Amino acid sequence: MGTYKYSAEFRADAVALYRSSPGRPVASVAADLGINHETLRQWIKAAEKTEHPGTGAASEKDAEIARLRKQVRELEQEREILRRAAKYFGGRDQLVSRFQFVEDHHRAFGVKRLCQVLEVSRSGFYRWREAAPARVERERADRMLTERIKEIHTESDGTYGSPRITAELRDATCPVNHKRVERLMREHGIVGVHLRKKIRTTVPEPEAAPVPDLLQRDFTATAPNTKYVGDITYLPVGDGQFLYLATVLDLHSKRLAGWSIADHMRTELVTDALRAAAATRGGDLAGAVFHTDNGAQYCSKDFAKVCRELGVTRSRGAVGTSADNAAAEAFNASLKRETLQGAKRWPGARAARLAVFRWINRYNTWRRHSALDHMTPIAYEQRSVTLATAA
Repeated sequence: MGTYKYSAEFRADAVALYRSSPGRPVASVAADLGINHETLRQWIKAAEKTEHPGTGAASEKDAEIARLRKQVRELEQEREILRRAAKYFGGRDQLVSRFQFVEDHHRAFGVKRLCQVLEVSRSGFYRWREAAPARVERERADRMLTERIKEIHTESDGTYGSPRITAELRDATCPVNHKRVERLMREHGIVGVHLRKKIRTTVPEPEAAPVPDLLQRDFTATAPNTKYVGDITYLPVGDGQFLYLATVLDLHSKRLAGWSIADHMRTELVTDALRAAAATRGGDLAGAVFHTDNGAQYCSKDFAKVCRELGVTRSRGAVGTSADNAAAEAFNASLKRETLQGAKRWPGARAARLAVFRWINRYNTWRRHSALDHMTPIAYEQRSVTLATAA
């Protein structure tokens, strides 16, 4: 792969990896990444030159550097806002939660900046703030109703669910909507006795068109760029926070052709990974099969649209059956086992990103596989292409 094909993000991450390993030779870091050591050395020099420009009169170059530094500061601020938001929401990313986050953090970042990053309307936020007194009164009424619900639930020896509790309240001349009772019981973990139901661990989009399983647990391929598997895995960082990694793994060479890390699990996480795989393959995934589980991201209309755009044929296993995507599950397990090495989490998001970045590049260019005649994924691909050309 020529130097011109390395993205700016890759070069920046490579420099960051070198700087995070004081004392390590440039050649050692370059070997981990599968690149020429002189190439990495030039990237480091370029980064130092950008960060420490010479003195003198202001120029267009100085202005551009100042602009880029401002952009970096804004991106760092945005990252800090999103980091705090992820912890603040605790898995609930609702509009009212965003408004409350703006209210609680506006002195640190300003209302305008927070609304921009969280993608909420400033006018909507101010209307929400004005409605605070009515909201406080509703919360007080909810607390009183919750206490009565708990009493009825206890009196029934924990057997009553929302329908019976609603009926009990109405008989006690407390006109209440059953949806309100359901909401309060759900929020406070009050559950009645009910028959066991099979739990679905993956829920597809309700309107998603059915997609067949084209692999049938056959995780092999006779040539590169014909069959891929993908999945999303959690990367535990900091104090109870998570990053999320989406992968696109070639079943012929076991090469990780595309991947994406983010602090969310929206559909763009998986579409970014698929587009990265397309870039690795020179923009061409036409005719390739991409097999996943039934996660909502892979069942979304946006994901289907990107697959059509790239010429990818979708394949999905059965809901709740991890064995139907065992190759992707095994890759994720190896990544976390070998990067965490017994630790429960990384100290922070930056450490996690660098560790995964380093491991993935070592995996593709350095790590040998017994299933590939003890060759690395990229070397195995190159041999396959050579043999196919000779034939």
